[in-house]
Amino acid sequence: MLQRIQIQNYAIIDALSIDFSQRLNVITGETGAGKSILMGALSLILGDRADMAVLLQRDKKCVVEGVFVVGGRKTVLDFFKTNDLDAEDEVVIRREIAPSGKSRAFVNDTPVNLEQLRKLSSLLVDLHRQFDTLELGESDFQREVLDALAGQGGALSNYQVNYREWQAASRELATLREQQAQFTAAFDYNKFLFDELNEAALKDNELEELDQELKLLNNSEGIKTALSKIYYDLQEGEQPIVRQLKVLQHMLEAFSAYHPELSALSVRMSSAQIELQDVGEEIERISDQVNHDPRRIEDINERLSMGYRLMKKHGVQTTAGLLESLRQLEHKLQDSLQVDASIAAGEKEAQRLLQEAKKKATALSKGRHAQTEKLQEQVNKLLKQVGMPNARLKVQVEPGELNASGMDAIEFLFDANKSNRFEPIRKVASGGELSRLMLCIKSLVAESIDLPTLIFDEIDTGISGEAAKQVGIILKNLAKRRQVICITHQPQIAGKADAHYFVYKVARGESIQTNIRILGQEERITAIAQMLSGEKPTAAALENAREMVLS
Repeated sequence: MLQRIQIQNYAIIDALSIDFSQRLNVITGETGAGKSILMGALSLILGDRADMAVLLQRDKKCVVEGVFVVGGRKTVLDFFKTNDLDAEDEVVIRREIAPSGKSRAFVNDTPVNLEQLRKLSSLLVDLHRQFDTLELGESDFQREVLDALAGQGGALSNYQVNYREWQAASRELATLREQQAQFTAAFDYNKFLFDELNEAALKDNELEELDQELKLLNNSEGIKTALSKIYYDLQEGEQPIVRQLKVLQHMLEAFSAYHPELSALSVRMSSAQIELQDVGEEIERISDQVNHDPRRIEDINERLSMGYRLMKKHGVQTTAGLLESLRQLEHKLQDSLQVDASIAAGEKEAQRLLQEAKKKATALSKGRHAQTEKLQEQVNKLLKQVGMPNARLKVQVEPGELNASGMDAIEFLFDANKSNRFEPIRKVASGGELSRLMLCIKSLVAESIDLPTLIFDEIDTGISGEAAKQVGIILKNLAKRRQVICITHQPQIAGKADAHYFVYKVARGESIQTNIRILGQEERITAIAQMLSGEKPTAAALENAREMVLS
């Protein structure tokens, strides 16, 4: 509900504040008094583009602020949650236009962009102006009307959950198919790489060990020569070192009894002699093992050449790196095989969800078809009451593609003159016809659809007398369940108001400014009488006006 609007420095408005009632608010005033200016200011907080030309005083900013009471409406609370805004029972929307032309928007003092502002305002205010592209011509609203009358909001929510699950399953299936295409494209190459590495049959650290063995073999002759020389000098020379050391040890041992330290030295020399003898035997053993083997060198070179080529191909530096590449290729090949099974399961699940969604969509469609004749009959009856006796509405529900709302292509068709040529509403209905048609439809579904504040700008175009009276009655009934704000020139509509506001111009110095005030009962009677018979109303007009207000 729009509780209050405050306007500063907009067009010919210096400053004004309007507090609205919860029910039927009617705004009247002379032509040119500024009613359309009020709507222009309101449009700013609904997300319309700003123009610095609206500044009354060019050195001051323009501010339009609307205070709304949301009363815990789920759609509004969801918006706040989605946009990370603090949810409060009272929502303050403010729009500012600086002298530089820069525009800013705020929700509860938090800056928002225009798209966010438009989304939020559409949940709070439903503004109908002549020549606007109204939601009446939009298929979502038309579908919502039929579903509201059929009472299948719960069924629709259940279907939409199913539909989203099917979409998610379809997206996952598409992803799997993309993976399959990628795997298929790379499968042959990966298989070749895997087979090449697998056939190499590399062992842990094999290439590093072969490299070390090759170095040994390439130096085997020098190693064997050195080992042979050392062994010869230790064990087999003209004066073997081991034998010399043993002789020297015996010489020392002969005198060990005469000096306390000689015995220890003798023992050490004996140990050294035994150690050198053991070293000689170890050298002989190693020398026997070290042999120059050209065939083995050739085999190792071939193996290393293959290994280094594989390292370069796979971008690694070690045998461990090649073995890891082998494991990764194996995983890729396994994934390629597994994705086929995943696709088969995904296709089955997507098909199950699709069939379930179609079944639920068929039930929704049946409910909508059941409401078409009833809606046509009720709307056409109301159209006669509001001064459109020749106008007819036709509701067309035809099979369509499966979507978030079912599988129906819904179109409201309109014939203004009993020509039997029905065309989509958005193409053929005039602004006034659209407004009255919207009024008729929304009055029927007001209890079923979570409608925001309804604002009708000159819904009375082209009507008078009894038709205007009927529009007033419909607005009055609609306002029992929703806040309605209506700008009108018709006294029959003004007489139904719960709150009557009068727009007027005042001269202040050399400028003319627009102002507005709420009328008391006697002021209302006078204002309506003036709408009936002119600036100086007759006694009959005053009596007629009194009857309109009090009835």
